[in-house]
Amino acid sequence: MQKEKLYGKTLNELISVTRQLGMPGFAAKQIADWLYRKEIRSIEEMTNLSKKMRELISDNYEFGLSDPVKSAESSDRTKKYLFKVLNGKYIEAVYIPERNRATLCASTQAGCKMGCIFCMTGKQGFQGNLSSNEILNQFRSLPEFRSLTNIVYMGMGEPLDNPGEVLKSLDILTNEWGYAWSPSRITVSTVGLVEGIKEFLEKSRCHLAVSLHSPFNEERRELMPVQKTNTVKEVLEIIRSFDFGKQRRVSFEYILFKGLNDTSAHIKELSRILNGIRCRINLIRFHPVPGSPLNSPDLPDVIRFREALDAKGILTTIRASRGIDIQAACGLLSTLEQNKI
Repeated sequence: MQKEKLYGKTLNELISVTRQLGMPGFAAKQIADWLYRKEIRSIEEMTNLSKKMRELISDNYEFGLSDPVKSAESSDRTKKYLFKVLNGKYIEAVYIPERNRATLCASTQAGCKMGCIFCMTGKQGFQGNLSSNEILNQFRSLPEFRSLTNIVYMGMGEPLDNPGEVLKSLDILTNEWGYAWSPSRITVSTVGLVEGIKEFLEKSRCHLAVSLHSPFNEERRELMPVQKTNTVKEVLEIIRSFDFGKQRRVSFEYILFKGLNDTSAHIKELSRILNGIRCRINLIRFHPVPGSPLNSPDLPDVIRFREALDAKGILTTIRASRGIDIQAACGLLSTLEQNKI
């Protein structure tokens, strides 16, 4: 029988563990310190706990770290890692090095139920939520772990469709008894789940990124079925009602599809619906996926789109395309691996 994993538990959960095992109250903080502040990979290395305590923990729990099973490196130094999760499926984590930062793009689900027509992960169907352990394992077991400066929850799955485990992982990353990262170094992306956004904004101080891709209801509904039940209008109402303060940012992700959502009408409507919201738009060139009729625009067209939005007073950036030569589109590498089974 599989033992429960210790890594990925919050301090309150560790307090429950120590109480159940009859250990002294201070042991929970000691365990958290070993799990998240010291670079160990086994319970036996928790040397300020007595041997009896370590044996007691080991009888009931395993440490809970696992290395990636496969990797691919791009010519631009982007690396995609494949991790196997408990249900026998595969998830991806991407390491993105830049001049002054190094970012982990982490997954929160195996597969996805959102059904966005441009996403390879959605074509896998939904296979399960990742636990806090499986989310954080992508961070801690990354070979480049020590160099990371930022994390984006933009990999496989919809983070706010798995709010409990996502919020647990954020708690561990940002709390002083955990990794003590600043929330400003972490961004959580969503297709726009209204209730999930409310919970996230109330319980976390990390940045929010909303996948927009079209300002028009019908067009967005064709691209993203979530628009049928969670409209952009509702999402923007929540954002307008929330005080983000100076340290917290909201951004809108906008994948450009050639001849579809890159017209002057889209620029005009984007400036209208985002009026009064302190935000930025991140433009992303579409990474083609097998079987998709959608195409990527030429770079000059992307630049013109950005300049037009800037002229409307909306801070707009172009996200550099990375890792195109290693199945960069989210879900491609894991789909290829899954198809071998």
